[in-house]
Amino acid sequence: MNFTAQNASRKWANGAFRRIDPAMVTVAAVALLLGMPTGPAIAAKAARSAPWADLFRDVSPRERGSPRATARRAAVPLPKPRPSEAPSAERDKPDKEQQASPPNGKPDQQAAPAPQPTPQPSACRLALTDEVAIAPSIPDIKGAGGCGGEDLVRLEAIVLPDKRRVSVKPAAILRCPMASALAEWIRSDIAPLAERLGSSVSDLDNFDSFECRGRNRIVGAKLSEHGRANALDVRAFKFADGSLISLTDRTVPRGLRETVLHSACKRFSTVLGPGSDWYHEDHIHLDLMERRGNYRICQWDVLDPLPQKAPLLPAERPDEAPPREVAAKPDDAKPDAKSDAKSDAKPEAEKSDAEKPDEAEPPREEKPAKKKRRQDRRS
Repeated sequence: MNFTAQNASRKWANGAFRRIDPAMVTVAAVALLLGMPTGPAIAAKAARSAPWADLFRDVSPRERGSPRATARRAAVPLPKPRPSEAPSAERDKPDKEQQASPPNGKPDQQAAPAPQPTPQPSACRLALTDEVAIAPSIPDIKGAGGCGGEDLVRLEAIVLPDKRRVSVKPAAILRCPMASALAEWIRSDIAPLAERLGSSVSDLDNFDSFECRGRNRIVGAKLSEHGRANALDVRAFKFADGSLISLTDRTVPRGLRETVLHSACKRFSTVLGPGSDWYHEDHIHLDLMERRGNYRICQWDVLDPLPQKAPLLPAERPDEAPPREVAAKPDDAKPDAKSDAKSDAKPEAEKSDAEKPDEAEPPREEKPAKKKRRQDRRS
């Protein structure tokens, strides 16, 4: 048989070669797979080719004694030895265990927080005892704009030396120094004054104490001493017999109000009342504001009482009063030389007319008044 290319092209068509190509590709792939090494051999070869392969490889017992393994173990850094002067770990261990373990020995419960140290009372607080005033302490107030203060008390009553109480209505929130000064003023000055009047003080009318506001309640003004709990507005005192004495009432005896004024100005750095401004016409403002050079302000006008009935007409002139001097009239004045000369120059006709009193003068015709016309002024 002649198997030449020409005979082949004659005997088989082109489509036969196309059907043989996939079979030849399959046979070539199988031959390559049979000739390639197995999986473990590939992995070992890849491991030897990678420089970091030994980091994750388990060292067999045979390889542990090899110099390569020894070099790798020596490269790992070790901690420095503990110095001899350092405290031993066994001494610190019990302390840490005691801190970690709760005092009752129950690990499930959390340890209670350590109690905070209580602030020590001030010297004013120690002096303001129940024998002087009923003034329990209250927490510090820290408001906006500097309002509030520290060492605050709630002044409810003042205890007099004879154990009677002067109630502060309503109770005033003040700093301890201000409350102490107010208590001393009532005990030493106001109570003896009431005894001289035959009574005793029972109540103090508190018009205003602590309030976070500006001076005179003006928006944007400086912080008032009321905002610092360092001021008190007193309106009146009530006595045990039921009488009420208002410090700004003009009907109250002037001497009594002046005595209260002088006593208040000695004890407080600021005293404002009627006459200072129209904000304090109905009460007395007291505070302990600290100023440069210990400057003090005492502005309180003790006004006299108003008359019961305003006089509408002047009072009658008494009989024993000296006679009033009256100014001389112009007719009684002495005639001048010029007037004498004019009188002498009068004509005889006028004199003759004056000598005839019986004859009446003829009536004069009255002419109607003429209105003057305004001339138009042209500019």
